[in-house]
Amino acid sequence: MTVLIADSGSTKTDWNLVNKTEVLQNVQTLGFNPMYQDTDDILVELRKALVPSLNDKNPGAIYFYGAGCSSPERNKKVADALQQVYPNSEIYVDHDLLSAARALCGHKPGIACILGTGSNTCLYDGANIVDNVPSLGFLLGDEGSGAYMGKLLMRAYFYRELPEELAQSIKNTFNLTKDSFLDTVYGAEVPSRYMATFAKFMHDKRKHPAVKELIYTNFENFFERHVLKYKDHTNLPVNFVGSIAFHFADILKLAAKKYGLHIETIIQSPSEGLIKYHQELLEKFGMPNKV
Repeated sequence: MTVLIADSGSTKTDWNLVNKTEVLQNVQTLGFNPMYQDTDDILVELRKALVPSLNDKNPGAIYFYGAGCSSPERNKKVADALQQVYPNSEIYVDHDLLSAARALCGHKPGIACILGTGSNTCLYDGANIVDNVPSLGFLLGDEGSGAYMGKLLMRAYFYRELPEELAQSIKNTFNLTKDSFLDTVYGAEVPSRYMATFAKFMHDKRKHPAVKELIYTNFENFFERHVLKYKDHTNLPVNFVGSIAFHFADILKLAAKKYGLHIETIIQSPSEGLIKYHQELLEKFGMPNKV
């Protein structure tokens, strides 16, 4: 039996087809977020990018872990799209926070954090998520994320708070006016995805004092509004998954040190941990099992 495991953020989705012992295939598509997309939107990308690329047209089960998959109504949007293209597969849709906890903590207690296009956190007891400071999404939250980082940079740029040479570099790189920028942000299908594109510029310029300060502020806001709210946060390991945590790990660790936090693991993608988790289930039960 094969199992298809999807790890989806707002920007990209990694699909791994596995059996008990090996990864048979990896496919990457655009990300999905049912906060912003409906079943038909998701279905278009599945038919265009996943179905033609995947060798197995009938996986035994599909486990989809996704950003925005935080309610039965939202999860149903994704499940309905998957069921239309794979009608004979068992479909399980859950939050990407659960995938982060399973991949990062395994069977040990800890704090699991996602820092990618968006952000989220949870307290994990080794088996279940037992607490979650809510993520309020792109408009009201997402502290620590690439989208939030982009907001900090663009706000400082348009408010004329950056050194002249840095502002000129932004102007030369992106050729933005206030109107073109706002039109793009408010007209984007997934605005967080657009705002997160500025994180690459910040990574390239991360040694510039003004940029480093913005990145540090991003992580300060994240720790203060999320991680510090969890019971026993200074004694539990704090673990991270996501491109922002991975590529800005040096500054992330500096910010964590300020609050006496112990960072144990930082990985770019939860795929390896998820693959191991589901292969163990296949080995133990011989069939998909929603655990």
